[in-house]
Amino acid sequence: MAIELPVRIAFTLPDGWQAAPPDEVGAPEVAFVAVRPASSGRGTGGFVTNLTIAGETRDPAVRMATIADESVQRVENVAESVRVRDRADFGPGVTQVLDIELDEGKRLVQRQVYLPIDDVHDQRTVLELVLTCTPDQFDDAASDFRRFVGTVRPAR
Repeated sequence: MAIELPVRIAFTLPDGWQAAPPDEVGAPEVAFVAVRPASSGRGTGGFVTNLTIAGETRDPAVRMATIADESVQRVENVAESVRVRDRADFGPGVTQVLDIELDEGKRLVQRQVYLPIDDVHDQRTVLELVLTCTPDQFDDAASDFRRFVGTVRPAR
């Protein structure tokens, strides 16, 4: 069953993306999934580029780099190998790019964004925004993802 975020958010999907029920696409651990159907063509092994939103309440004392490290460990539990290609702080958040190799040599790339949202009750929700695609699709999909991330905000 899809998770519920601790805070309400609003966002806009880029053109060509469509929402998909998390449970139906095999992602019950997230609150929202969008797929880019046009990305499932030749050379992808049938993989469909997707973005996900998850989030949880975290102690404000936990560093964002620690949260990013935890994510790498989660991916390592299901992949043959994981390499952090890049990690950067931006404002209060952190972003990282992971090169992932799955069984049978299948390769994926993830751009992960961890965005903290502090509320009036001294609680901190950390949103996890993730783009997953094949290496060949990364440049194109990453520009869509940047536009998407720029629209994510607390809902009123």
